[in-house]
Amino acid sequence: MTRSLRILYSLLFLALLTALGIWSLGGLGKFQRTAQMSLLDGKLAKAAETHYDEQFPLKRIGTNLWAALDFKLFNEGRPGVVLGRDQWLFSDEEFKPSSNPELIQGENLALLRGVRDTLRKQGVELVLAIIPAKARVYPEYIGEQAPASIHADLYNAFHAQARQANIFAPDLFGPLEAAKARGQVFLRTDSHWTPMGAEVAAQQLAEAVSRQTLLNGAPQAFITENQEQAPYKGDLTNFLPLDPLFSNLLPKPDQLQKRSTRAADDNASGDGDGLFADRQIPVALVGTSYSANPNWNFLGALQQALRSDVANYAEDGHGPILPMLKYLQSDDFKNSPPQLVVWEFPERYLPIKNDLSGFDPQWIAQLKKTRNANQELALTSNRTEH
Repeated sequence: MTRSLRILYSLLFLALLTALGIWSLGGLGKFQRTAQMSLLDGKLAKAAETHYDEQFPLKRIGTNLWAALDFKLFNEGRPGVVLGRDQWLFSDEEFKPSSNPELIQGENLALLRGVRDTLRKQGVELVLAIIPAKARVYPEYIGEQAPASIHADLYNAFHAQARQANIFAPDLFGPLEAAKARGQVFLRTDSHWTPMGAEVAAQQLAEAVSRQTLLNGAPQAFITENQEQAPYKGDLTNFLPLDPLFSNLLPKPDQLQKRSTRAADDNASGDGDGLFADRQIPVALVGTSYSANPNWNFLGALQQALRSDVANYAEDGHGPILPMLKYLQSDDFKNSPPQLVVWEFPERYLPIKNDLSGFDPQWIAQLKKTRNANQELALTSNRTEH
């Protein structure tokens, strides 16, 4: 290579770097400083760095290209998703092995027994709604990757542990599996159930509550209405960063028909919030995004099936145990406990460790204290049906 060519290549390389540098600075023009960002504590610099990194022009191109190669060559997505057949996606929490699963399950089951005891001290009945894994309900769409052995019998093992602890846990797998003949009970591209799946679970829970006569009071009427069906891009597609360059490779969106439920007396009162303001709400719902996200209308389906108002304490993104612990420490529970608590608990969370650092360690230790065999036997008095 001649000296002239070397100089030319060097100049071209410098020009490319300069062009990319100027191009990348364009993203800083959209950066907005807030009052909380201070130069002295480094928050302003950190925020600017994060914004610059997110707006870097080649980042999205590289991310899209790498994701497309993983998707097409290896049939893989980012950690968080497992690709199945016919454009079905599954959460990898239903597939991956767990570290020290026996220890973690033991700790979580001890917390379940502690929750049971805390509720019973207040005269509150507990119904544990164990949600079967999407991969369990739709095994025909599992692809090359199979669930780890810990997940093989996790649902049945969870129910067996609940029975042993005398925790009322109606079966939801059978009704959901049977309902597949009528429609889709889990979304294809999402980790959650459909409004139909939520309705099936709510009806099964209500029938079990009715058989056990766990709820007293005059029944209330609720009305559920279907909304317009629309394309829905499920949460699992977030682990396939193919937009915008390779969006054509993404699984086609689900078709989601949302539902809304209201008290039948709403029209007469003109104020749904005031309808139950003067009396105690008899049922509390605690759980995960299966209950917290209004897209699935599990709260409304449960209200209509139980024929009772339900207060929703579920939270998105925190698993089933942390929202329950928060509820037990809330003023609502301490000052006005309900007759019944429905605890929605996806099976996949049983072997997952929880971050309990936000709670008093002594209180957690007290919750985990297990009863001796004679005390557990005394608890199994009158409720054996699950």
